[in-house]
Amino acid sequence: MQDYRSLLAQADLQRLNDYDGRGNLTMAGLVRFCEFFLETCIDQIDFMTELLEPTQLLNRIEANVAIAIQQRSLLPGSFALLKAAFLEGEIARGRAAAISGYRERQARSVLKRLIERGLLVADSPKGAVRLGFPTMAVEQWLPRLWAE
Repeated sequence: MQDYRSLLAQADLQRLNDYDGRGNLTMAGLVRFCEFFLETCIDQIDFMTELLEPTQLLNRIEANVAIAIQQRSLLPGSFALLKAAFLEGEIARGRAAAISGYRERQARSVLKRLIERGLLVADSPKGAVRLGFPTMAVEQWLPRLWAE
């Protein structure tokens, strides 16, 4: 935090000479601050990528759903809907049948169960659904994030 404040303050210093930018403030100070800021951003992206392992998230969701289907807490076809929501960001409820491979009534049952468990969420009762991250799922889906 001290580096941030110090470099930010240096970015607001007066220009050193004719070669230090065009305005009243120093370009060299601004460049040092921007480099620090971007290096910090990259460091945090690397840290979160290592912690979340996003390339393995879909595999963990699939394994967790397979267990839930065996335990009868989720219905077959659930993973297809979760995968579509994961890959597309959100899905219209009317597409549930096409995505799950079930007829309309069974697809609604699968969708309803996922919403009840918080695995899919929506802003309104008839709105598009997106992936939810309830506590019980986060423990399995993002195991390195969840501290025991």
